[in-house]
Amino acid sequence: MQNKTYLKQILFEPFKALQNKTFAKLYLAQTISLLGDAFSWVGLALLAYQIDKERSPIILATALTLRVTAFILFSPFAGVFADKIERKKILYVTHFIRMGIICCLPFINSEWQIYVLVFLLNIFNAFFTPTYRAVIPQIIEGKYFREAVGLSTATFQLLGVLGPALAGIVAVWLGARQIFFLDAISFIIAAFFILSIPKQELQKGVSLEAQKTTNTWSDVKKGIQLLFGNSILRFALAIEFVSAIAGAMILVNTISHIKNNLLLDDKYYGWVMAAFGIGAAIAAFVLGSLDKSKTRSASLISSALFLGISICFANYVSYPILIVFWLVAGLGQSLAEMPSETLIAENIASENQGKVYGSHFAFSHLWWAIAYPIAGFLGTKFPKESFLYGGILTLILGVLALFIFKFLIKKQLINNETST
Repeated sequence: MQNKTYLKQILFEPFKALQNKTFAKLYLAQTISLLGDAFSWVGLALLAYQIDKERSPIILATALTLRVTAFILFSPFAGVFADKIERKKILYVTHFIRMGIICCLPFINSEWQIYVLVFLLNIFNAFFTPTYRAVIPQIIEGKYFREAVGLSTATFQLLGVLGPALAGIVAVWLGARQIFFLDAISFIIAAFFILSIPKQELQKGVSLEAQKTTNTWSDVKKGIQLLFGNSILRFALAIEFVSAIAGAMILVNTISHIKNNLLLDDKYYGWVMAAFGIGAAIAAFVLGSLDKSKTRSASLISSALFLGISICFANYVSYPILIVFWLVAGLGQSLAEMPSETLIAENIASENQGKVYGSHFAFSHLWWAIAYPIAGFLGTKFPKESFLYGGILTLILGVLALFIFKFLIKKQLINNETST
């Protein structure tokens, strides 16, 4: 009976965060936008194929690279503006601008136009996301904050699996170009929820001093210094790099392994990637209820182990076992990436959180920009052993991060307790 009650608590605790009306509205806005984004990325893949069948993989790869580049370049500044400008304005203005950019996509007919619009779209994504993350710890009670982050992340992962499948069905019905208008509608609906929130609710934690400062570059540097100046956050960021290496291996090399090594068709690729997304969603959903430690070290360390071990043997197992491995890898992915958001809220003063969320968003995407070429090199150079080498690299980097930061984290905890 006790176990049943505990299981019930784990399953339903994340939804308690929705009792906060402001968070519920932001969560609905995020969910609707994410569903719309899934339609756009499927539409973009179909559009790239329409424009140039031979070059469509290169077009998509370049678009993804530009997406990450926009995040790296603009997120630190977005975090600073989140502490200076009215946050509600940032959230709804970026929604409407992105809606306008999305509405241009159905009318393009050349490769360079895709690149320009994708880069512009993700500049405004880079301003929206750090602001959204900076708002959450200010509007929700501390005891439900981890659950709120878990619910948001789980929704992101689930829509990453289900969204493209639904978008693919709708694209057959509407067509590749018309599907973008559904994303535009999703931005309007999401903006409506944001506009219904009183602006003072979204300004909690913003200091007058931060609003008055005029040296933006100095604030960007301060955000980076605060991020890397905290040992707990440095360790979490190091594990995120480990996670990016493993995640890039999965995203880049799974398709060639399925088709060239296992000699299976595309539907098998879809199922194994769905397992990866479902694993990530499960971990995101229950993490807030399970790991309540100050450093999240249990989650971070286990994530490196899950990721490293699950991909180490992927080249040598049958397809059903590969599905299990990718499910475990998905668990590891969320265990690695989720803690940073709550650790920033718990270790950084509220008046500086926007700066730090912006810096973190930039560096976490920089890790992926480094990881993708590594995964591509291993997949091309060692097609039969790529996951083995990627898994070994993941485990080595995870162990190094643990040994380097182990004592620094203890020192940081003592400093935190002394200062409070």
